[in-house]
Amino acid sequence: MLKIATLLTALLVCPIMAQTPATTPAAANEKKPIHSAVTPAHKLNTGWWKNRHQQKLAAAQNTDCQLLFIGDSITHGWEGAGRKVWAEYYAKRKPFNLGFSGDRTEHVLWRLNHGKLANFKPKVAVIMIGTNNTGHSMQKASETAEGIKAIITKLHQHSPDTKVLLLAIFPRCAKPNHPVRVLNTQINTIIKTYADGNRVHFLDLSPAFLTKDGILPRKVMPDLLHPHAHGYRLWAKAMEPKLKELLGE
Repeated sequence: MLKIATLLTALLVCPIMAQTPATTPAAANEKKPIHSAVTPAHKLNTGWWKNRHQQKLAAAQNTDCQLLFIGDSITHGWEGAGRKVWAEYYAKRKPFNLGFSGDRTEHVLWRLNHGKLANFKPKVAVIMIGTNNTGHSMQKASETAEGIKAIITKLHQHSPDTKVLLLAIFPRCAKPNHPVRVLNTQINTIIKTYADGNRVHFLDLSPAFLTKDGILPRKVMPDLLHPHAHGYRLWAKAMEPKLKELLGE
């Protein structure tokens, strides 16, 4: 009787066990979590960020934008230290500034998903983002680069004919061997491959800011991260030839 009971138990259990699918390598890969750089995130709990978001949404509704700037505090700074240079170089080109201080790639993605592109069909979009993915958490270069690629993809889903001028992340920290600068350089090495000579163009403006030895002077970026007025003028002058080309001027 004991042997019969054991046999019956085995027959009942085996079919149930067979219904449990084995975990294959492919299935394991599918469950791999998506990293933060490509996961849209907001900062609506931060007062100034929420206010700027709402202001930009309202302003975008009645704006004919032909030159769009997308980025973080360095782009945001065109409304501060770079104001005079902006007026000189861009005011007549129907520009719109979507730079938000402190933003990482995921915040830009959220903003683009929530009305920031409005009805914009700009001729050119200047994109520089990623230094905060590095500075805030030293995120992997490959992840930050994927976030940048997602931003370009989102923009082209909305406006397929827009030419993207993708800027290398600006140099930061005084010396070229600083870990933060090194990580940003690794990101730039990846994202320059996104250029196709048609809809996406890559431009590294680092030589405009650095000495021959790769040192970042404080007269260009006093905090070794954000340009002041002189730094914005260097930026505009170095970018102008490529920008004219893409705008068809």
